[in-house]
Amino acid sequence: MAAETFFARWSRVKVEARQEPVAQEPAATEAPAEATAPAPTLEQVESLTTDSDFTPFVARGVDEAVRRAALKKLFADPRFNVMDGLDTYIDDYNKFEPLTPLMVAALNHAKDLIAREFAAEEDDEPKDEDL
Repeated sequence: MAAETFFARWSRVKVEARQEPVAQEPAATEAPAEATAPAPTLEQVESLTTDSDFTPFVARGVDEAVRRAALKKLFADPRFNVMDGLDTYIDDYNKFEPLTPLMVAALNHAKDLIAREFAAEEDDEPKDEDL
């Protein structure tokens, strides 16, 4: 049997998909298992540890105060306070280190050399009066 081309296989799969009956989704009136559990309280938040399961506290329908307290308890763990090293622009560049006297002397020396070079170039250029 010859190998099936890409488009022939694609067409065959599309036709088979149309012929298969569509599975009906469960009715929305059925309550999920999570909804039957009682909502977490602030007393339960106090008993949380770093190894506890926090998913019931961030589920839909949980009181905002309970959710915030649980997240505050979770992120108080020192494992979440570690810099990743990719924050390259977090330094305060308003506080700079002053230049050392050696660096200032080198810059002044370079300024004088450059000024002499410019003066020498101006002297070498022909003036309009010379033409």
